[in-house]
Amino acid sequence: MSSGPVEARWWVRLPEGQVECRLCPWHCRPMPGEIGRCGARQNVGGRLMSLNYGQITSVALDPIEKKPLYHFHPGSGILSVGSFGCNLSCQFCQNWRISTERPATQYLPPEGLAQMAAERRSAGSIGVAYTYNEPLVSIEYVADCARLVAGLDLKNVLVTNGIVEPTPFEELLPYIHAMNVDIKAMDDEFYKRLCGGRAQPARATVERAVQSCHVEITNLLIPGYNDSDEQIRALVDWAADVSPMMPLHFSAYHPAHRLAAPATPRETLERAYDIAARKMRFVYVGNMYIGGTADTRCPTCGAVAVRRDGFSASTEALRDGRCSDCGAELNIR
Repeated sequence: MSSGPVEARWWVRLPEGQVECRLCPWHCRPMPGEIGRCGARQNVGGRLMSLNYGQITSVALDPIEKKPLYHFHPGSGILSVGSFGCNLSCQFCQNWRISTERPATQYLPPEGLAQMAAERRSAGSIGVAYTYNEPLVSIEYVADCARLVAGLDLKNVLVTNGIVEPTPFEELLPYIHAMNVDIKAMDDEFYKRLCGGRAQPARATVERAVQSCHVEITNLLIPGYNDSDEQIRALVDWAADVSPMMPLHFSAYHPAHRLAAPATPRETLERAYDIAARKMRFVYVGNMYIGGTADTRCPTCGAVAVRRDGFSASTEALRDGRCSDCGAELNIR
């Protein structure tokens, strides 16, 4: 296959050479030569082309806990790959150089990635995580890779903002084994002001995905923007309605890109953890060490099923996804 742009899927032609992308809810309408807001899909002569198909900016063998996924093969490694582009424009983006710019890339065809994943199996890798930038703006490549990876009896993981239309997402879902979805806030005002988007599409993605694969969610707490008790409770109430067994990660913010809010204080993370623990069975804190908040405890008997130190994990009281002390279900794949 060519290492250049490939024709995108999920788009329609409009008059005068314009096209409309149907991949995400923004439905960009670039004229010939123009690029959509994701930076990865361009109108080339009246055809929508994927600019980042197979164009890899990063590839590494990461701990699965780094995604973060705490209930999906804990203690395993996973081959992690990223490209460029994103359909949000978060002012606090940690990876803004690959989400908003066109960095240097190296072409890696789907067959090459699948082979690389198979070779990493001996090093403890369980498959491939599509991460670093927003993988759904590379959906053609992700879908082609995921079919091959799943065919090798390896796992496919998405680390995503969840901003995608239902139709393309439905076509991808059968090949996805686990996801971490970034729920940035519950209100549209936050998404509009800091991310250039809307809140509902990400929630809809989670609500659909839990029916088909393992899902965990992450909420980055930014002082003065989404860290009030009311906002945290709204997130927890919604997440508990989806499933009280779904792991919820609160993450500490540090100033990055264009946002200069102060770093998240420890007290905020402790408060969020306490609020969430009243309704959610599995709550975690990341980007800051707070003793015990990274461990998986059995909600029935209190035994530490998985103990974590940084990104390393040891399964101390875990057997077949259940607590080995009392047999309670822990929603661990």
